[in-house]
Amino acid sequence: MQENYQDQVEGRNSVLELLESGKDINKIFVQRGEKHGSIYQIIAKARERKIIIVEKDKKQMQQMAQTENYQGVIAIVPPFDYCDIKDILEYSKEKQEDAFILLLDGIEDPHNLGSIIRTAETAGVHGIIIPKRRAASVNSTVNKVSAGAVEHMKIARVNNITDAINTLKKEGLWICGTDGNATQYYDKQDLKGPLGIVIGSEGEGMSEKVKNNCDFLVKIPMKGKITSLNASVSAGIIIYEALRQRESK
Repeated sequence: MQENYQDQVEGRNSVLELLESGKDINKIFVQRGEKHGSIYQIIAKARERKIIIVEKDKKQMQQMAQTENYQGVIAIVPPFDYCDIKDILEYSKEKQEDAFILLLDGIEDPHNLGSIIRTAETAGVHGIIIPKRRAASVNSTVNKVSAGAVEHMKIARVNNITDAINTLKKEGLWICGTDGNATQYYDKQDLKGPLGIVIGSEGEGMSEKVKNNCDFLVKIPMKGKITSLNASVSAGIIIYEALRQRESK
């Protein structure tokens, strides 16, 4: 189920991750004169896979680049291949693990999305569900911030997060929402078993409809004058508490 949202990956680590993932790459552009360090590895792996390598001068590369820190290398790839929710559930069954899924209710900043994907991948989350509208999609910034984790993460893009929650509930998942007004602290809540964690948008948090569809809500203690955390930091705290509980079963 491909949707055409992005067609390039930038930066040395991201391009190396892409090459190692075995995913399709149409072509790799390398800045003329950039032949040191990890660029050697990129060129060698690309040649091994018979991927076309094109050298361009610095000005041409800067015109192509969609991020400032492209590090002399840009890979042109087919559109990001979003999956279906059922693919994520199948993956958890293949791994013989309780489903561990993240639902993002309107994360608009691609840096936050990339950071969340990176954390989710390191913690063994089976997949991420994002909405099609009013939210960041996977692009070169997301790929770069995720340090290439998007290449290893199943991401479903849906019309409606509430419908996705109901689908997961039918499959036996408990849905945990994150909300500053919740009565329960995140580390006092049982997060073991099949679980979906909902992270709300940067400014508004979860929509009322999504909040009402969660099985329970949790909050993170706030001791300072600022009463909210960056969405990717909140996600990391809750994800790793769930992982700690799952590991200690």
